[in-house]
Order: sequence, then C-alpha cells, then structure tokens
Amino acid sequence: MQSENEFLSRSRQIQAAPREVFDLLRHPERHHETEPGDWVRAAIDPEPISKVGQIFAVHMYAEGAGGPYIMHNTVTVFKPDQVIAWDPGQPDEHGVVRPGGWRWRYELTPTEGGITVTLTYDWSAVSTEIRELIGGFPVVDEDFLDRSLAALERAVLSED
Repeated sequence: MQSENEFLSRSRQIQAAPREVFDLLRHPERHHETEPGDWVRAAIDPEPISKVGQIFAVHMYAEGAGGPYIMHNTVTVFKPDQVIAWDPGQPDEHGVVRPGGWRWRYELTPTEGGITVTLTYDWSAVSTEIRELIGGFPVVDEDFLDRSLAALERAVLSED
C-alpha cells in the first residue's frame, strides 16, 4: 500500500518537442546522459524501448552496491511522446526479472513553446526485505531529480 511519502516528483520546463524528449528516453544507450552523477553507465543492448513488458539492461556503478552491477528494467508504461516508466530489478535463479519495487516515470506534458517533464521516483512497492538490504529508501532525493531533469534537458538540447 502506497503512503503519501513514498515517492518524489519534480518537474521542469524544456523547450523541446515531446517526441525529442521521448526519443531520448526510449534509447537506453542514452540514459547515462540523464543521470547527474556516474551511477548509470552503458546499455547492454542498444535496442530502443518500444513496448510495455520489454526488459532492458544497463551497466551501473555504486560504491554502496559493491561497485559495478547490472540493472534489469521492465517497461511498465509506454505511451509515445507522453509517458514512459520502468521498474528496475534483478533476475531470479530462473532468469525471471523480479522488480525491486521502485519505479522511474517520465510524463511529458505539452506547453506553449515546449513541454513540462515530470520525473517521479516511486518506491512504494519496495518490500521490507529489500529496504533493509539496500539500507532504506529513498536512495535519491529531490535535488537528484532536479539535476537529472537538467541533465535530460542538456542532452535533448545538445542534439540540435
């Protein structure tokens, strides 16, 4: 059950067309450009995201996680030029990817001369076991989301 304090959401105006932002977000090999630090690294498969249920994997790095690791992301929402979301997780012993309970969601709302991009980090479905394993949630704060949206804007505008 989701409580009011188990997600963070931030928005930013970007002077770009929804398709330009969505196109960047649907390409996992560009996700490192949207992350303000050095956490997200290279995509394992450069195949663009194209549907709900698709799984894409990326190389990650975090000292707290023991250094390099791979995150497998299951696409949960895919509405071209409107919304894209995915649930990070890990494969179980049978190779089935099990989401960890947190979600990254980008909503694109057209505005005069551009769009508003809203980034939501929702950890409401994280189990007690995973919360204890990771050391608590959230693992990022609102400033991280603001810096991520600024990085997304730089990446989209640098394409021109």
